[in-house]
Amino acid sequence: QVPADIECVGEFLQLCVWFGLVDESASKLSYDEFSRQFLAELDYEKEKDNLQQVYESSLDPEAPYMKRGVVIPRVFDEMCTKQVITMTYLPGPKFEEEAKQQLAVLGIDTKKGIRSVVKEAHNNATNEGSMGNELALSPDNNASSWKLALSRIIGNFVSVDSMFSIVRFARRIMLWSTAATVKSIQAVSILPIVPSDLKSWAEERQNAILQADRWGWTQEAVTTLLDVHGYQILNQGLFNADCHPGNILVVQDESNPSKEPKIGLIDYGQVKRLNPEERFKIAKLILSIANKESDESIAGHFRNLGIKTKTNSTRFLAEFGRLMFGSFEAKHLNHDWHRELHKEDRVLYFPNELSMVYRTALLLRGLAMSLQFNPSVGEEWRHHAEATIRLHNNNTQ
Repeated sequence: QVPADIECVGEFLQLCVWFGLVDESASKLSYDEFSRQFLAELDYEKEKDNLQQVYESSLDPEAPYMKRGVVIPRVFDEMCTKQVITMTYLPGPKFEEEAKQQLAVLGIDTKKGIRSVVKEAHNNATNEGSMGNELALSPDNNASSWKLALSRIIGNFVSVDSMFSIVRFARRIMLWSTAATVKSIQAVSILPIVPSDLKSWAEERQNAILQADRWGWTQEAVTTLLDVHGYQILNQGLFNADCHPGNILVVQDESNPSKEPKIGLIDYGQVKRLNPEERFKIAKLILSIANKESDESIAGHFRNLGIKTKTNSTRFLAEFGRLMFGSFEAKHLNHDWHRELHKEDRVLYFPNELSMVYRTALLLRGLAMSLQFNPSVGEEWRHHAEATIRLHNNNTQ
């Protein structure tokens, strides 16, 4: 059934080529990469090997895992089969549940699921839709909501980071106020003069205390996830390209629930491998964006990775790179900005080795933005990029 599903996707792409919607060579390369990654997800023996390699790399004291409180399950090889992977049990809920609680505090509706919230947050932020539209910076997505229009107006005067900071500060004050009130009511609840309705109110909001304590941890968790995946991509060349919140665990210390939790990373079926030369070229692009280098510099590193566009516009490539790995800017809310950039050029071929790196960055940045954080992936990965470039230069001298 699975090969048949993949074949259906291939036939659909052929129709798109026939109608002139996508470039034939680019669609074939994208389809080949999709097929490899999709089938790899179902290969349990390969997933077991991937997980074992990542687990072993996590034991390195110089790696960010131990420093950041990140754990990888250990594989029990003798208890694994072609259909079963046996590994260490990591206690605790998925990060999806933690994010839902924080989003609820921010007043964000999570009824459609955290994955939808993350996807919408990133799509609204970058004005992007499907993978094809992301790569082509398609202007076909209409942004007509009054919220988006208001964000554009405010964005002319206040930066995105400032807007997010204001929202987080206001919600934090509300949360801490609720937590303090709950503690006060609990302290005097034994007195007969305390109304039962007030006690019930405090009981219903008991989790506000834990949420207040965990607020700072959530932001640290996001930067930790960026750090670890940057290390996997640029240092190890072996990374999980499917790092959605359902594959991230909040690992509790069952003997001490008040202790700050660790992060558990699971599901290494959809793993991408990069050779040293690919990592070096990607590191150069990442570093040029982190350092806010010129359009010519960023576009040059992009071209070295093999990207092909219709007019080979330097400005288009530079803006595309910043959109992929930089922080979100107010102009990205402007539909006209995307439209004008799209008129200038469009992507014909996007390098396979970069596509899964971009997907990983997209997932992590989408998660961060849904939680009202606006990180620059380039800046978060800067030190890993610098280390990769140093190692490459030393090996080639």
